[in-house]
Amino acid sequence: MEEKDLEKVKELQQKQEMYRHSMSHVLAKAIKSIWGDVKLAIGPAIDNGFYYDIDMEHSITPEDFGKIEDKMREIICNNEDFVRFELSREEALEKFKDNPYKVELITELPEGELITMYRTGDDFYDLCRGPHVENTKFLRGFAYKINRVSGAYWRGSEKNKMLQRVYVYGFLDKNDLKAYIHQMEEALKRDHRKLGKELQLFFISDYSKGMPTYMPKGLTLKNELIKYWREVHQKAGYIEIETPMAMNRELWETSGHWDHYKDNMYTFKCEDDTFAIKPMNCPGGMLYYMQNIHSYKEFPLRVGELGKVHRHESSGTLNGLLRVRCFTQDDAHIFMLPNQIESEVANVISLVDEVYKNFGLTYTVELSTMPESHIGEIEEWQMAETALANALTKLGLEYKINAGDGAFYGPKIDIHVKDCIGREWQCGTIQLDMQLPKRFNLTYIDADGSEKEPIMIHRVIYGSLERMMSILIENFAGAFPTWLSPNQVKVITVSEKNNEYAVKVAESLIACGLRVETNLDNESVGKKIRNAVLEKTPYILVLGDKEMAEGTVAVRKRGSQETITMSIDEFKAEILNNIATKSLTV
Repeated sequence: MEEKDLEKVKELQQKQEMYRHSMSHVLAKAIKSIWGDVKLAIGPAIDNGFYYDIDMEHSITPEDFGKIEDKMREIICNNEDFVRFELSREEALEKFKDNPYKVELITELPEGELITMYRTGDDFYDLCRGPHVENTKFLRGFAYKINRVSGAYWRGSEKNKMLQRVYVYGFLDKNDLKAYIHQMEEALKRDHRKLGKELQLFFISDYSKGMPTYMPKGLTLKNELIKYWREVHQKAGYIEIETPMAMNRELWETSGHWDHYKDNMYTFKCEDDTFAIKPMNCPGGMLYYMQNIHSYKEFPLRVGELGKVHRHESSGTLNGLLRVRCFTQDDAHIFMLPNQIESEVANVISLVDEVYKNFGLTYTVELSTMPESHIGEIEEWQMAETALANALTKLGLEYKINAGDGAFYGPKIDIHVKDCIGREWQCGTIQLDMQLPKRFNLTYIDADGSEKEPIMIHRVIYGSLERMMSILIENFAGAFPTWLSPNQVKVITVSEKNNEYAVKVAESLIACGLRVETNLDNESVGKKIRNAVLEKTPYILVLGDKEMAEGTVAVRKRGSQETITMSIDEFKAEILNNIATKSLTV
């Protein structure tokens, strides 16, 4: 995108944020106008609109949404000015003395800081930095819709009072609002937590919050992802290792994780040692490297691990398989020479591209730079960031800079996949690390016989198996490609006298490596088909007297009402080709 286009996008984003912020004041005024005794907390603009936190006796329900929206329209049509005022601390405290939330915010402001408030119309005042539109008439074309109301603790602390948070979708263009609402409706239908339960894939018990239990079909899906991961990595020259689940504190102090990450680590005592269950696989990879003397001739040395890790995430952030406390990372650590950095980054991105395309996923790229809390010299960081930027440029990939969001030990390339309804998810990461090799005294013998320190890349493709599973469940709405589908074929019978033939057909398919279920229940064939459709089975075989007599199968593919008669060998050839080519369609 050209610089002038980027400027236009930036201007549009700033305008939309200002309109959303102005609309949050309209929302607050509308609620106050309707219910009177309302204490306002905060009302910021957010990515899809705005919200306002309020303290009031009346509990807002969806039945109130129309009333609030009508009042908002009335305020907008009144052509009310937004007027900015500057106040001293004393004036601000006096103005908002009956509102403990505003008083708290004012009290926390530094001495001498400018305090401003805005008046909307003649009678509504709110503590605010702004900016806002000049008059509500500019909001007439703004498209908005109240989405939901939920509880929200003041300042996010459970120690504080629970407020009511009213969320509103808001966009400059009504078509954008319509598209976003459609996207949210699709997202709700595709929610992996809902589908995970309906399709019997996984569950998360209250006895192990944030730690999923895989049911047979879910484990099949996970194992297929592992199988595919191993296939592509063996082909790409990776070796695979497995490192311990827990290692003692000394190792985590050496790696730097103890100082930077211990609050997110599960620890325990064993005899006189303190151990931590690993929150990442990196230190174990360092221990593997240290077991042998290495030569420059071995590089690049690509070492992969499907390692289970545990992280102490707060309960409020947990979200199905997307955000968990226990997950499997598809890690790899690549040890290399300095002149191999750009080519290895290119190789990893090529692998990312291959994997994501097989799932029908597109992606965008970000370069995350040095965070405030980091280890290593600034010169090393600058060199590392330049190397990653050069690799992306040579590949012709567009990317944006994500300033200050690198890992504490090095900059990284973050890869965000886009699903079929336009949502983006952070999955793949390529992190350049010149710190851990230093901290673990890793060396190799160079061509001149001297000992030198290797450069290392950490990288993941899936990000975690759990996150990738959640994305694929939602992206495909549970209707997985045949090669991934937990059950690939459902064999159903028209009547009980066809059962023996159905069992023989199923056994023949299973012998070819297919995942097959039978439904021989004494139910109507229509009901059996409906159940198989609800299970999102790729292929349904309907077997009756005709098929039994001819030694054929009646094939109904997912998404089609048509039934095609095939010989068993023809059907095997078709489905096995579908699987071998990793087709995204049935």
